[in-house]
Amino acid sequence: MKTENERIILKAEDLDGYLTEKDVADINLLKKMYDETIGYFEPKNEAKIIESFDRMGHEMQRICSENPNLKVFSFVTDEGSHAEASRVISKLRDVETSHQEFVYYSQRAYEMLFRLAYTNGPSSRKGHIVVKTPVSSPVQNYAVHKIPNIDDEIGNSVMCVMLRGALLPSIIMSKEIEEYSSTNYVTPFALFRINRDDTKHEDDMEYVLNLKKSFFNIEELDGKDWIFADPMNATGGSLVTVVKYLQSQGVKPKSIKFFNVISALKGSLRVCRALPNCTCYTLWLDPVLNNSAYIMPGLGDAGDRLNGCDKKTNPRNIIRLIADYGADISALYHNQLTKIEQTVLG
Repeated sequence: MKTENERIILKAEDLDGYLTEKDVADINLLKKMYDETIGYFEPKNEAKIIESFDRMGHEMQRICSENPNLKVFSFVTDEGSHAEASRVISKLRDVETSHQEFVYYSQRAYEMLFRLAYTNGPSSRKGHIVVKTPVSSPVQNYAVHKIPNIDDEIGNSVMCVMLRGALLPSIIMSKEIEEYSSTNYVTPFALFRINRDDTKHEDDMEYVLNLKKSFFNIEELDGKDWIFADPMNATGGSLVTVVKYLQSQGVKPKSIKFFNVISALKGSLRVCRALPNCTCYTLWLDPVLNNSAYIMPGLGDAGDRLNGCDKKTNPRNIIRLIADYGADISALYHNQLTKIEQTVLG
């Protein structure tokens, strides 16, 4: 990792240095299996495709069982929940899914990931929500609902946003925290402008953190539970770049949680090795990356599908991006957007 004109740069070879020999062997095994599967795509042999993906799924489940910091929704939840995850992922993958549908299914995905991380296990502590209802006859009515008491787990959290594709998922996750908190806790936000150089290939990729276009308070991060919510984890490079930079500034997280809709096996293993206090939660694990470091079978550029494409000559700043979400999103996540505005404008 090096510093250059207020930019922090991490190279692909630095990431690979974290992988163990066994990690490399597992990654190569899945690559070999996926290369075989591709042979059934044209002409399409559906039976062979299903059989191949089933075998890859069993191998990835085995690998995850050996890495407790890597939690895949369908590997650690009851079988009744698997159909929901499969349906959500299938809609997000589908080339025919519209922008509005993509946002809707992304919201569902992050609600599921929140439950996986915070409410999936048995909880001995219960909280109560007492709600004033619209019914006022014969007297004002109230309703009581039990929820897990997870204040201790969420009340120390900071949302760390890797702009720009991760902005809406981070807002969704912060909203979930607010709704489960007995104090209506709205997380602070730390915003990091991090990009990978897409002119390069997977084996020589560079990850660039632009400090001039990032907005964060070091004091708000030290000793806190950091949450990163990025729709895709392909290589793990962006997360490792941000966290390693913060650690180099003497900032120590209490814990790190990384939430992905889809992640690649290689990127997940890199994160687990580079950041041993990080737990990765993913709705779906894909086996391989292509030469351009895109996940296969993947779902394309999640940032563009969530936010639309920037014009190269006139990229949107964060305020413009938030405005482009529209009135519905702005009204739903009003408290989160207010926090972000305070962070950007000081």
